[in-house]
Amino acid sequence: PIEYPIEEMSEYLRETYGITVYQEQVMLLSQKLAGFTKGQADQLRKAMGKKQRAVLDKMKPDFLENGVSRGHDLKVLEKIWTDWESFASYAFNKSHSTCYAWVAFQTAYLKAHYPAEFMAANLSNNMNDLKEVTLVMEECRRMGIQVLGPSVNESLHRFSVNEQGAIRFGLGGMRGVGENAVQEIIAQREQGGKYSNMFEMLERIDLRQVNKKTLEALVLGGALDEFGSSRSTYLAEVDGGRPFLEKAMRYAQNKRAEEESAQVSMFGVESSESLPPPEMPKVEPWPSIVNLKKEKEINGMYLSAHPLDQYRFEIEHLCNAELRNLTQVENYIDRELVFAGIVSATRHAIGKNGQGFGFFKLEDFTGDYELALFGENYIQFKHFFESEQLLYLRVKPKMWQSRKGDQVSVRTVIDINEVGLLSDMLERKAKSLQITMLLEDVTQELVDVLHQAMSEHPGTCATRIHVVDMKNKLDLQMPVMSMRVSINSELIQALEERPELQVKIKQ
Repeated sequence: PIEYPIEEMSEYLRETYGITVYQEQVMLLSQKLAGFTKGQADQLRKAMGKKQRAVLDKMKPDFLENGVSRGHDLKVLEKIWTDWESFASYAFNKSHSTCYAWVAFQTAYLKAHYPAEFMAANLSNNMNDLKEVTLVMEECRRMGIQVLGPSVNESLHRFSVNEQGAIRFGLGGMRGVGENAVQEIIAQREQGGKYSNMFEMLERIDLRQVNKKTLEALVLGGALDEFGSSRSTYLAEVDGGRPFLEKAMRYAQNKRAEEESAQVSMFGVESSESLPPPEMPKVEPWPSIVNLKKEKEINGMYLSAHPLDQYRFEIEHLCNAELRNLTQVENYIDRELVFAGIVSATRHAIGKNGQGFGFFKLEDFTGDYELALFGENYIQFKHFFESEQLLYLRVKPKMWQSRKGDQVSVRTVIDINEVGLLSDMLERKAKSLQITMLLEDVTQELVDVLHQAMSEHPGTCATRIHVVDMKNKLDLQMPVMSMRVSINSELIQALEERPELQVKIKQ
């Protein structure tokens, strides 16, 4: 065995440089086996710690050649070097690993005992990283933590937790709402209590800090929703095409001027008359998809709802993939993937050969992905890819080889086999309906509800009833022979309103 003063050096190296025992052995063995200088030995240690493979490959010949010249067996030297390379692939200083373990323990404790506060802090720390925020939001959904939109009566500058344990979106995360405006809204709220309505809020805040554009952003982002009026009401055009919000601001300024002037009557008594607020215009609320689109423009994400929410049943039963799967598309070569998404951006162009092509960004609950359509795919499916359209897609990733001279390049392409409107897919794809219930839940009232729901949606699809007896481990399957149904969202919604029923569709 080779003798080296490892016991004497260990404590010094650990305390001075944070070098682990294994790294000490590498340094000392490289000197004993291959005659490395102390400088070379330290260079080897650094290369292993920082996973610098190029440096290791450069030092290997010197190690083998010097080791053989010192009388050591080449196979043994190669085995030692291979072990060192393996170690270098995951090398980590003990001092660092100890710190990371301690931080991991602390964060795990916080997540377990203060889940809402922990997730709110994560969201605040990643406010400028939309993809990371999307991942954290998905984790909140998995944990059952509600993430609410911005509110002038509850939100702070960053994400926070309200009294009910839900996370509130921070006003500072809204586009068009500056820091001064946020501070003004929060300061007046803390000083005079929550705002009772929009007019009262406008009277209290400094409209030089919170201007018209800021208020429009607050409306579009949903921060004024709790006052009971639709977002379209605040921005409805009145008085020659100006938004009602501007009229409300003028009212607040006049009201404040009236109070500050402290006008009195000719008899010296203070006037009891007060300037009445303008009447709210009567307009139709915007469609949900319009609300959500504008909300996302301001907040960077959907908060009050998601355009795909109403199609969760279709996504669960008709799809087998999510858009985040396409970020690692190489793992799904020659496998059929079915997913749904909303078109958030489109680009059409003409190539040098005169043929059209396009790039289309899709979003779902897990993230977004940009699809490219060329040739026949573009001609066949381009009319589906309109902004805010909800789509169903069936694709198959493939490896594509192209040759240029003697060079062959390989890349992954996504072959699109089918595109359709998500709203049409349930009726088009569903062939039969399966309804499962526990024997103990079967009552005449439940049977009547089931019969009524099915009779209100006649069609061509078969239905099979499963009655499960958990006690005796029996599953009684009964095809419904007397009627066939049309499988649509109305029927599914009527059935899912009864928690005793589990509904599945067969394609």
